[in-house]
Amino acid sequence: MRLLHTSDWHLGRSFHREDLLGAQADFVDHLVETVRAERVDCVLVSGDVYDRALPSVDAVRLCDEALRRLAGLTRVVLIAGNHDSAQRLGFGAGLMDSAGVHVRADPSSVGEPVLVTAGGGTVAVYGIPYLEPELLRVPWSLAARGHTAAMTEAMRRVRADHEGRGDVRTVVLAHAFVTGGEASDSERDISVGGVAHVPVGVFDGVDYVALGHLHGRQAMTETVRYSGSPLAYSFSEEHHLKGSWLVDLDPSGGRVSAEFVEAPVPRRLARLRGRIDDLLTSPAHTRYEDHWLQVVLTDPHRPPAAMERLRARFPHALALGFDPEGADGDGGRSWSERIRERSELDIARDFVAEVSGEPAAEAERALLHEAFEACRAKESAA
Repeated sequence: MRLLHTSDWHLGRSFHREDLLGAQADFVDHLVETVRAERVDCVLVSGDVYDRALPSVDAVRLCDEALRRLAGLTRVVLIAGNHDSAQRLGFGAGLMDSAGVHVRADPSSVGEPVLVTAGGGTVAVYGIPYLEPELLRVPWSLAARGHTAAMTEAMRRVRADHEGRGDVRTVVLAHAFVTGGEASDSERDISVGGVAHVPVGVFDGVDYVALGHLHGRQAMTETVRYSGSPLAYSFSEEHHLKGSWLVDLDPSGGRVSAEFVEAPVPRRLARLRGRIDDLLTSPAHTRYEDHWLQVVLTDPHRPPAAMERLRARFPHALALGFDPEGADGDGGRSWSERIRERSELDIARDFVAEVSGEPAAEAERALLHEAFEACRAKESAA
């Protein structure tokens, strides 16, 4: 049986104000052609179909087109990610089942597989949407808080169902941060709902695990993989190879092989650093003239009209920073750059310390945590 594992489409997302919908449409064309050429039996979409809970009309239209075209060729199993609204993405899921598009957005259905038969065998495909631990702690009677407890219970339900199905291979789709995975700057932090990481051992015994959430392709084990996003959504993904995993499952058990299928690249990314005069004149930078660029200037003093001058040579320069040589402190970094790798909760605690002159007290930290939990629960229920 042949599967195509993709994730993190983030339809409707822009890149430093550059509209990516056209590039996302090109990826859909590539995906459909890959399914046709490789005779794929099932496409696995492991969450974050949209970039936000209320996607734009154009993003919804592109998703509709993608699913209709794929349904004409193969089966599709799709789960909700942390960027998606589970309720909105799951609307009409029962009706779409009959068309061969299986949307799994409700955590209560994690133990109900989609059965895919091809190549002389049957595979039970279990979709585990993004799990918000605090929303599931009471209904699932979780003994502990956090993502590991929620995913452990989800996998218990998967295994309980699979035990009664005999000689059927298993595939699991999950949207989570697995311990050891390498993150980029473009994933949304999920640590507010408890410790974000989930140990890879939670998925032991599954023939293939199609992960979503992290935007770089990576193999946690030979059978537990992230496909990554099909496009780069931050300059930290400058060296990523984007695409999907083409996975072959031997129907008799045992062999699982995966080959990476590269996706089209709308424009290369690069990060340049140096003095403005060197950047504007050095032949060494000629090859970056058609790239999307993040530029950090190191001149002793901030050059006037820097972005306008840079765009005369590099018309696709998108982000500009200033880090003067020999300077102390934050080097002129913007607020967004200084907080990029900090969680929302940490930023709130820093704000309390800034305005009060001392770190947040234990009661204040608890109140902030409770407030963020309530906001996240409200967003997930929207």
